[in-house]
Amino acid sequence: MVNLKMFIDGEWKDAENQQTRLVYNPANGEIIAHAPEGTITDARAAIDAARKAFESGVWSGISAQERASYLLKIADKIDAYAEELTQLETMDNGKPLREAGFDVADAAACFRYYSGLITKPDGQTYHVADPMQAMVVREPVGVCGLIVPWNYPLLMSVWKIAPALAAGNTIVFKPSEVTPVTPKKLFEIFEEVGLPKGVANMVMGAGAVVGNEIASHPEVDMISFTGGTKTGKQIMKTAADTMKKVSLELGGKSPNIIFADADFETAVDYALFGIYAGSGQVCSAGSRILVEESLYDQFVARFVERARKIKVGPGNDPSTEMGPIVSAEHLEKILYYIELGKQEGATVACGGNRIVADGLEKGYFVEPTVFVNVEQKMRIVQEEIFGPVVVIQKFKDEEEAIKLANGTIYGLAGGVFTKDGAKGLRVIKKLRAGITWLNSYHPTYNEAPWGGYKQSGIGRSLGTFGLEEFQEIKQININLQVEPVGWFSN
Repeated sequence: MVNLKMFIDGEWKDAENQQTRLVYNPANGEIIAHAPEGTITDARAAIDAARKAFESGVWSGISAQERASYLLKIADKIDAYAEELTQLETMDNGKPLREAGFDVADAAACFRYYSGLITKPDGQTYHVADPMQAMVVREPVGVCGLIVPWNYPLLMSVWKIAPALAAGNTIVFKPSEVTPVTPKKLFEIFEEVGLPKGVANMVMGAGAVVGNEIASHPEVDMISFTGGTKTGKQIMKTAADTMKKVSLELGGKSPNIIFADADFETAVDYALFGIYAGSGQVCSAGSRILVEESLYDQFVARFVERARKIKVGPGNDPSTEMGPIVSAEHLEKILYYIELGKQEGATVACGGNRIVADGLEKGYFVEPTVFVNVEQKMRIVQEEIFGPVVVIQKFKDEEEAIKLANGTIYGLAGGVFTKDGAKGLRVIKKLRAGITWLNSYHPTYNEAPWGGYKQSGIGRSLGTFGLEEFQEIKQININLQVEPVGWFSN
């Protein structure tokens, strides 16, 4: 068990009131850490440090090449600590070691990507009427508040921190209360590489306290949040009072459309991966599988057959294919939705129970669960469960598939499986979703934008778009013939 600390103005600190929160290993319910329960005072101290550091130019004023060199050093340190970070991520979140290992490698790659991007040409120049020369440059937003979820404790942190720092901003970062262990190690790396004091600050604590203060404080210029849509809406309302720039990556109820002419085993395999990777605790999870009616029965039978064979267990067991749910509270939410689905009249074709056998009774484990005989209006079809629970629907043609796929408030992701490339692209272009796959599901890249339509959020992470989220655009007009304009006669 470790005693975590916050990182404010280059110093490790306890909460101002000395209170702590217990952090649990979701695989066995054991206490793994005491985390500071940050206060409004702590959040304000971090904001003040970030503001002073930004205004001083200690980070925003140095060259892009210098900032890039820091990001490269951070990436190298992540690689050097890869094994430790992988173990911490599995202990913190519960995900299997192989998933955590991919996340760690991707985090290092994200820092390298932005270290390269920030030194490339940007801005624009315009040929306007003589004697003027016009140009546009990109500058840092200022102090950025970054709030991340618990499903990717390290990677989601890096998705925000890397572009924010690359752009020259200073940050006030809040990890999830549930998974603060890996982020703390990341900030140790920042200290090791010598980031100037006040550039990167971390405050732990409750979203309603620390997160709300970050979102409402007038000295925070931007808020970037990843998490549930309900919380995102509240942050947006709070940020409106100070007209902050807002970036929100929110929930999803993503459709995975399987046409009868799809490669059958490939479609089944990716459909399993789409919902059960990360124990379904992924915003882009393919939690609604739509299958053409002529293939429906065969698909359900094969999908259920394979779902029942998924090896569920602790993340540190190399044989584990699906880990635990992140917390006791979230476990109860998932079990509630399973019971709700039954009450709504859907049929459980597979799973549906908490796992308490084979030594797993102290952890937060749920069977891979499949609902069939569902209707579009059911809450288990419309609402984000964020767990290993999938609904399988049938459709008769393209038109109905698209209608069903777009029939929720969300628009984050979607997949299409078919051997007909024209049909696949035709359907994808009609999906109201920001992230899509054809004959695949889930692969993501630092180079490509991440975000959704409708109530799945505002703005984009990653790629050039992710950097632009953390930049302001300035127009500069230069007079090349310095003489009076002569507008007035006297």
